[in-house]
Amino acid sequence: MSLRLRLLLLLLGLPLGVGIAYGTYDIYAGRQEARQALVTRIADVTTTLAPAFTLALDEARDEHLRQLAQRLLDIDEVDAVSIRDDDGEAVLSLGETQHAPDRPMPAQGTLQENAQRWRWLQPLGTVNTDQDASDEVTAYWLDVDLGTTALTLAFYRQLAGHGMAGLVLGLLLFLVVYPLSRRLTRPLQHQIDLLERLNGGDYSARLAPRGAHELATMGHQLNALGDHMMRLREDTQAQIDQTTFDLRESMETIEVKNIELDMAHRRALEANRIKSQFLANISHEIRTPLNGIIGFCKLLGRSALDSRQREWLEQVQTASDNLLSLISDVLDFSKIEAGKLELETVPVDMVTLVDEVLGLQAPNAQRKSLHLLSLVYDDVPDQLLGDPLRIKQVLTNLVNNAVKFTERGEIVVRVMLDDLSATSTKLRISVRDTGIGLDLASRERLFQAFSQGDASRSRKYGGTGLGLMISKRLVEQMGGEIDVESESGEGTTFTFSLTLIATQQRERLPELNLGGYRIGLFEAHSASRRAFTHLLERWDARVVSLPSRDACTTPPPEIDLLVLGLTQDDLRPRELTAWREVLDQCACPGLLLVNADPFELPDLTLPYGGEITTKPVSRRGLGNAINALLTSEREPASAVVEAPSSTLAGKVLVVDDTPSNRLLVKELLQDRGLTPLLAGSGEEALAMAHGESIALVLMDIQMPGMNGVDTMKALRALGGDWQRRPIVALTAHALEEERQQLLRDGMSDCLIKPIREAALDTLLERHLGETVETVEPAASDTRPTALPSPSPDEAATQEAQGDTAGDELPVVDMQLGMRMAGGREALAHDMLTLLFEHLDESEQAIHAAWVAQDAEAFHEQVHRLNGACRYCGVPQLALLAETLETRFKAQGLEACEGLYTSLQTAITRLREWQAQHWQTEH
Repeated sequence: MSLRLRLLLLLLGLPLGVGIAYGTYDIYAGRQEARQALVTRIADVTTTLAPAFTLALDEARDEHLRQLAQRLLDIDEVDAVSIRDDDGEAVLSLGETQHAPDRPMPAQGTLQENAQRWRWLQPLGTVNTDQDASDEVTAYWLDVDLGTTALTLAFYRQLAGHGMAGLVLGLLLFLVVYPLSRRLTRPLQHQIDLLERLNGGDYSARLAPRGAHELATMGHQLNALGDHMMRLREDTQAQIDQTTFDLRESMETIEVKNIELDMAHRRALEANRIKSQFLANISHEIRTPLNGIIGFCKLLGRSALDSRQREWLEQVQTASDNLLSLISDVLDFSKIEAGKLELETVPVDMVTLVDEVLGLQAPNAQRKSLHLLSLVYDDVPDQLLGDPLRIKQVLTNLVNNAVKFTERGEIVVRVMLDDLSATSTKLRISVRDTGIGLDLASRERLFQAFSQGDASRSRKYGGTGLGLMISKRLVEQMGGEIDVESESGEGTTFTFSLTLIATQQRERLPELNLGGYRIGLFEAHSASRRAFTHLLERWDARVVSLPSRDACTTPPPEIDLLVLGLTQDDLRPRELTAWREVLDQCACPGLLLVNADPFELPDLTLPYGGEITTKPVSRRGLGNAINALLTSEREPASAVVEAPSSTLAGKVLVVDDTPSNRLLVKELLQDRGLTPLLAGSGEEALAMAHGESIALVLMDIQMPGMNGVDTMKALRALGGDWQRRPIVALTAHALEEERQQLLRDGMSDCLIKPIREAALDTLLERHLGETVETVEPAASDTRPTALPSPSPDEAATQEAQGDTAGDELPVVDMQLGMRMAGGREALAHDMLTLLFEHLDESEQAIHAAWVAQDAEAFHEQVHRLNGACRYCGVPQLALLAETLETRFKAQGLEACEGLYTSLQTAITRLREWQAQHWQTEH
């Protein structure tokens, strides 16, 4: 709100507000005065006439009563007059009276106000209504109805008068205030205009001071401000000119320096390239003779040597191993510094990975009698994608350091689930030892290149100081962090996190089901005892803890297997004799887990059979050993230790629009004891999903109508178990980015066409939780695997040579067809028959799409033909179909004309071969 408007409102509003307040009070007071005057007048008149009314009632002079009432009615404000008894009934009424008043009647004169009419009730006293009975009297009241019209008219007249006076007053005030406000605010507006011009850069603008003293003073100050800003602009312009001149000279100098730096940078890059090339070349040159040295050392170690010669040989072996480790670290360091270290994305099984790392470090740990223990928690998924080689490299480095700097105690590797989302899994992996530990200064420089915690340790324990730095960079490149917690003399714990791709959100399934077998466990190492107890109970075994060796001599008779964890102290002659006595008294098989070198395993006899192995033992190895020992104790019908299964484990839904593909997958699944359910489209698969209990789905991706991804999403939308049911993509394109996209879309896994039986077995074992045994086909004693799909480089070569290479291949190769069919001659003939049956339809559909230049239909039909040829012995047509689809995806429909002609020629040749050979044989 502007100052001028506020001033107008103040000068106008204040007097008008006072006038309105006064007029309101005057109107209210006048109305109250008129009301009171009316009430007083009526009260006086009725009080005066009341005795006369009472006398007339007592004497029953009706005419006199009427005259008295008429006198009241002649008053202007009186509209009606009535006389009422104590029941409210009117005995006399003049005018239009109101309804009877409310009971009880008032004892004195009372005014009752309504909206339009008022009522005055005046008691008249009691009258003897029966001359014979002197005690029977009746009370009467005078009821006078008063009209308020006169009062209302007077009120409106007064209101109109005051309103007119207020209007005149407001007009007069406006005529006085408006010119006054303009006079007061005009200098302020001039000052505002001056400030706007100054703000716009017009520093020459000035103001003629006028008005009141304060306004004139402000005008002088604004003019002074304009002079000051004018001087500042001149000074600033001068400084800008000088700075521009200096900057121009500096830029010329910087340009010269940049040229020099660029030349130096190029020389540095070239020197770095030469250094990297030199490191790679010299490393390979060193590795070649070094591998020879190591190999000959191993050969020499098998020959007859005296103790001194063997000691020298061990020193040579140790030095060679250290040198080889140094070369590997330098190569990795060079790759990391150059940014050329690439990570893979392949399946990762953390249990197997940790067991392999501990197995490699076992010899060094066994020489020190260290306990190596792997603890992979149950909630860590078994279906993860990452770079197992680099994870193993980091873990190997940490475990190797732990073994190196630990003289006694234990080394525990833990793998825990830190976070689980729809597409990724975050793991936390720790390596804890009971070694010499680290102080604060050592921890601060621990992850620096060519640095160790203590210089003296490098001389004592060896090492390059690159391992931890490489591990840190690898962990960071895999999206994680690494940290260390340690105190000098109290051991060390390295912890690092990893973010891996989750292909399926489910807990790891137990490796086997022991079905309630009772297993006696003796393990002196407390951490290993707890780990073995948890693992055996997870395998559904009943564990009987044996606290001492004496308890092992008389174990409960119902124990099915005795598991003993022995240390190197137990291999002393006296202890070994005691253990022989224990085993002689044992009435069940025994499994001895010895924390010693394999060459130091004791020669113990197990009367009821068993096995002696070294620690650390892998989870798979432990399960296989226990399974073999337990199953050998029972009859074949009851001795089978089955992996966990469910009623769904036998049915696999195969969704593929190509009949030959469905036929081959059906045969492969039936050979593995599974029940295949075949669907030729996504719609058919959805219909079968409602009526069948399915354990696994093998889903083709490119299908007409609903493609594989849409069908997968529709199956997931069914809810229930379908949210977790494994759905595996069958695709002929093995590019990593396509595979990753399928996993992001929700597929549980990918199986590449043509299907390799080893890959199929691995997939079935991973998703069904069991090892599927293959039933050999009757037609052959061997089972050759299907040919793998071409790599991207091979595909590019096929595309470049596809126009000519097809002519050099045979039209039909039945031996190739049998290899594709896994050695099944009948299946190979059936698949070739299916190809012949659909060949005309495929050719017509491809030709129609080519004539119409319908790229989507052309790609779909070529893809179907390519899929149908993958499992048949038609190498010429298969190569051309594969090359044509690859070129279409890379260059579009316009680049396919030459290959399309070659494809038509190959189809013609296949028909000619069919006419010459197939009709004769069939």
